[in-house]
Amino acid sequence: MTTDYEQILFSLDGGVARITLNRPERLNSFTDVMRTEICRALDEARASAGLRGVVITGAGRGFCAGQDLADRKPLPQGQRRDLSEGLMTGYRPLLERLRSMPVPVVCVVNGTAAGAGMSFVLACDVVFAVASAKFVPAFNKIGLVPDMGGSWFLPRLVGEGRAMGMALFGEPLTARQAADCGMIWRCVPDGDLQATLDEVSTTLAQAPTAALAATKQALRASGGNTLMQQFDLEAELQRDMGYTEDYLEGMKAFAEKRPPRFVGR
Repeated sequence: MTTDYEQILFSLDGGVARITLNRPERLNSFTDVMRTEICRALDEARASAGLRGVVITGAGRGFCAGQDLADRKPLPQGQRRDLSEGLMTGYRPLLERLRSMPVPVVCVVNGTAAGAGMSFVLACDVVFAVASAKFVPAFNKIGLVPDMGGSWFLPRLVGEGRAMGMALFGEPLTARQAADCGMIWRCVPDGDLQATLDEVSTTLAQAPTAALAATKQALRASGGNTLMQQFDLEAELQRDMGYTEDYLEGMKAFAEKRPPRFVGR
């Protein structure tokens, strides 16, 4: 466990980076310090040799309550805050790092994710959530619009109709509802939180890392490609995968009727 972080926990073991948002007394709401530390942890993970995945969760009873409004310095009477500045300097670097990670980023949601916390969740590649977790697009409650990419992710995941209803009315969504409408991958029992974290970490540590990275690339590109453009990309990526050690091991394991022992190359 790396100890030089104030508001997150960070560890790197077996090629899997674990990041835990660690302000449970404030429901892990975002501060400038926390966002900077998450960016630093993602940079540290990316620079490590043999990285195979990133797993993110929260400490305590909430995942992330969004922006901590108390973290912003009060303005003099009558002045207005330019909220775009915080988005560009604080949230955009975080979003860019999450989306550009070359390995799977898996979020295991341990409690409520609201506002920017919900957008943060949706920016990850795969999301598990415990049954008691809730997703709250709370921006309209304080007269704002979804940010940190939330207005981009939501309609792509659940469709425009559901996205409009969620964003305009701000009604909480349970983990089961989120799974049923395709916003997250899976809802798990509350008691399975630690087991899910461990299972996801083990799966990523044993996976064919290059193939997962290429799969991310293909799926991300599909929205802007025609069918034939996507086909060409698949062919290019498949060519590259055919030269990897993991492909050779996968074929050998299949022939020998045993589980493959992927090395991530």
